[in-house]
Amino acid sequence: MTNPWLALESGADAAERTGELRRAHERYLSAGTIDGPIDGPVRAVVAESWRRSARAVDPDALAPLELTDAELEEYRDAHPLARVLPLFRDLLGGIADDGRHLLAVCDAAGRLLWVEGHRGARARAERMNFVAGARWDESHAGTNAPGVAITVDHPVQIFAAEHFAVPVQPWTCAAAPIHDPHTGRLLGAVDVTGGDNLASPYSLALVQAAARAAEAHLAADHGATLTALGRDDAVLGEGPRRIRLGPRHSEIVVLLACHPEGLSSDQLSAELYGDRMLNPVTLRAELSRLRHRLGPLLDSRPYRLRVPVRADFQALAEHLAAADADAALRSYRGPLLPGSDAPGVVWQRRLLDDGVRDLLVARRDPALLERWTRAPWGRDDIVAWQALLAALPTGSPARARAARRVRDLDAEYGLPVL
Repeated sequence: MTNPWLALESGADAAERTGELRRAHERYLSAGTIDGPIDGPVRAVVAESWRRSARAVDPDALAPLELTDAELEEYRDAHPLARVLPLFRDLLGGIADDGRHLLAVCDAAGRLLWVEGHRGARARAERMNFVAGARWDESHAGTNAPGVAITVDHPVQIFAAEHFAVPVQPWTCAAAPIHDPHTGRLLGAVDVTGGDNLASPYSLALVQAAARAAEAHLAADHGATLTALGRDDAVLGEGPRRIRLGPRHSEIVVLLACHPEGLSSDQLSAELYGDRMLNPVTLRAELSRLRHRLGPLLDSRPYRLRVPVRADFQALAEHLAAADADAALRSYRGPLLPGSDAPGVVWQRRLLDDGVRDLLVARRDPALLERWTRAPWGRDDIVAWQALLAALPTGSPARARAARRVRDLDAEYGLPVL
């Protein structure tokens, strides 16, 4: 084969190849040796998948159904690929409506999120559990195009008896993986499933083009903005939308922005509640309400923000890392969610506040220190007042005021007056 990812060479007899593959499949299963030789016209990518599948899958079994009803709806509505489903329908919907083929989209674990097409084709596919919510990775459904595509991270065709599970062998499919263009993370795969006529270069090129178009569409999304300094009701902006969040939702979104890789339910609970023992239903209820407000912006398993977020406190952290005191002071609009007592937020707030003060003290610029101490958050900052007093030149009118404030704070904090 010139292209090892294509199922048939140009001009090959599909019926003859199906018979050869079926006999090779039967010989492999009857040998009873997973790592034994596989003879006949079996491509390397298929042979390797058979071996992986044989370790986990009964060749006569059907793929298991993992998500149903409300759970399925909630999961796929929150999935990043929900945003490109209309694109797949535009590009591949004509194929799926011809009565012979299906359009399917799966997540990175091989769970089918959408299976669409003519009613008759869907009815036939239901007999092998090729339905939304079913798990079609290799370890649950054996060799198939979506499962192989997400395993080897490459577009691939799987033809007829190349499928490991016998109930699937009447079908042919082509699938291509889809990645988050911002992080490179595998999101899932897009697939076209139908008859032998799909075993052509065109079907593989078509799903590849659909996957690349989806990634381009996701890349065009420039992300969201988050404003949380100096306020307890953070504001999340996406395009023209501005979403004002309540205190608890503000904490959740800030914490997820601090952890773009995502947080498990237990990790997020610890960041929000610390050691307080709370019913897990409490957090799930908060996240359900937040998802209702954010829609597809909020992902789960793990919980994460689906688009890149540019937060005002992250810009401040960048100025601190660059030791740019002027830019840091300009971007500091107050403490991060000042009323929050969530441990994860408190820790981030202290890092930022201490970082700004330490940078100003090290800079020893009277003008910058004065701006800090005049602000509500610097009014009682004795370290900053002491640094200002030391930085002011002798004879400066501001020196006497700084000295009085240092004495007052010394007395207030019970420190010895020098």
